[in-house]
Amino acid sequence: MSPFKLFSSLLLALLLVGCGRVQPVMNVEDTPVGYNLQSKQVKMAIMQAATNRGWVVEEVSPGEFNAKLHVRSHYAEIRIPFNSKFYSILYLNSDNLRAEDGKIHRNYNRWVNNLNVDIKRQLSLIAAAQ
Repeated sequence: MSPFKLFSSLLLALLLVGCGRVQPVMNVEDTPVGYNLQSKQVKMAIMQAATNRGWVVEEVSPGEFNAKLHVRSHYAEIRIPFNSKFYSILYLNSDNLRAEDGKIHRNYNRWVNNLNVDIKRQLSLIAAAQ
């Protein structure tokens, strides 16, 4: 086999492996709030960020939300515990996202990352308004 064909075959194999749709489940754990805010302000920031992203949020206990997202035929459910100092975004359940053995479709991780970025943005907006 010529060196060019060997190199091309290796490159193609690496590209196929790198483009997998399934990744380890991303949990955002104990993210510091970073501002001197009250718990109710953190609660509002999380609610605002989640609803703006299309998550349906339900308060299950003081300091804890469950949020659900339906995108076409896909469904994801997360738990968001929070207080005035920290918050987390934790995987609970999903449907049609290839969740198995601690792995899930990469779109779930993108949705969680986008939510985390928006929560941080909302927290900074609330802190700046004080």
